[in-house]
Formats: sequence, C-alpha cells, structure tokens
Amino acid sequence: MELQTKSFTELQDLLKVVDAEISRRETEEKANAKKQILELAKSYGLSLDDVLSKATATVRKPVEAKYKNPNDETQTWTGRGRKPAWVQAQLDEGFSLEDLAI
Repeated sequence: MELQTKSFTELQDLLKVVDAEISRRETEEKANAKKQILELAKSYGLSLDDVLSKATATVRKPVEAKYKNPNDETQTWTGRGRKPAWVQAQLDEGFSLEDLAI
C-alpha cells in the first residue's frame, strides 16, 4: 500500500469533515439521551423540568461540628469560630440543625 502525500489544505478539509461528523453524532446522542430521560421521567409522573432541576441542584454535604454539642452557641464550628455561611443562612430562615442533618 502506497502512502499518498496530501497537501495541507486537503488535510484541513478532511479535518473539517471529521469535526462535522463528530459534532453531528454528539448532537444526535444528546437528543437520544434527552428523549430517554423524558420517557423515564414521564413513567414516574415527572416533567423534564422536574428532573433537570433536581439534576442541577447544588448538593451540600452535611456539616459536622467540631465539638460534641452543635446546639451550643458558645462552641465554634470552624477554625474561624463560626458556622459555615450556608448553615447560618438556613438557621436564619428558621431551620434547625436537625433539619439540616447535622
């Protein structure tokens, strides 16, 4: 088999064709995945928006207090001597430490 020499322009054209095919396949795969997720969501009585909002929601790990009694306001949580900001914000909204699974 003889290797033919291609010009740089021909190689660039070939790369464009390959990139276009990759892009087409990725688009097709994304559309198929979205369709499958929608069908699954419908089988559970959910909308695609319900599923996407849950999938993109920020997941927070439970915070562990440094000391034995996290309800004791005199004890610190971090080296800076305060609760993490998101924990304090939840407490300010009326949640308890038990609600936050802490």
